[in-house]
Amino acid sequence: MFAPAATARIWLCTQATDMRKSFTGLTALVKNQLGQNPLSGHYFVFVNLRKTQMKILYFEPSGYCLWSQRLEQGQYRVQPTTSGQRELTRTDLQLILAGIEVQKSRQFKRYQYPVQPHSGTISP
Repeated sequence: MFAPAATARIWLCTQATDMRKSFTGLTALVKNQLGQNPLSGHYFVFVNLRKTQMKILYFEPSGYCLWSQRLEQGQYRVQPTTSGQRELTRTDLQLILAGIEVQKSRQFKRYQYPVQPHSGTISP
């Protein structure tokens, strides 16, 4: 199962994407279609026209990473938006991967401990 970093933002491209695209093609989509910086460390989610394949592009200090999944049955439940993109929470992404339609589900407010990047030092 895919688990994104807690501090990263997740952007869903709601327009259909050609799944033949790889690192270079998806990086160009992030820049030109989403207007985002692919080197930001954020996660960029792409789904094909039939909504049976998903790719997630992100950048780590050592280079680009690409996670891919093809469904053998069913579809990802993502709805198009007028802007062509939508920000997701980690929970939203996990629900989409599990086959649950995010727009129809309702999540009640819960306390979330603020996550801070690890500095590598221990304070007294």
